[in-house]
Amino acid sequence: MTTTINLIVALVGVLHIVFAYMEMVLWTKPFGLKAFRQSKEQARASAKLAQNQGLYNLFLAAGLLWSLLHPAPDVGVQLQIFFLGCVVVAGLFGGWTVSKNIALIQALPAAIGLGLIALM
Repeated sequence: MTTTINLIVALVGVLHIVFAYMEMVLWTKPFGLKAFRQSKEQARASAKLAQNQGLYNLFLAAGLLWSLLHPAPDVGVQLQIFFLGCVVVAGLFGGWTVSKNIALIQALPAAIGLGLIALM
């Protein structure tokens, strides 16, 4: 079960690196405009906010990576619980305030990881 949990934590971390790239680099590009359903004007006006949001996603990814690499397994699990919990809260908030898709794409994988940790 530990291997499955670690794979889910890694997946959530990689997703947040992708989210950060999309928000920090692709926000005003055609792919970003389509993915976030924005006009060029909307994207230009909110680009700095998106870059800031992308940086926070990198912090979440870094914390999840840290949880996988920590030399003390019990501390690693505590870090996983904390950072997966942060992802769930952020995903639910985004789902409530922006789009229900955010809750599915961001919060659900993290919630599955938390559920598996709880079963250990």
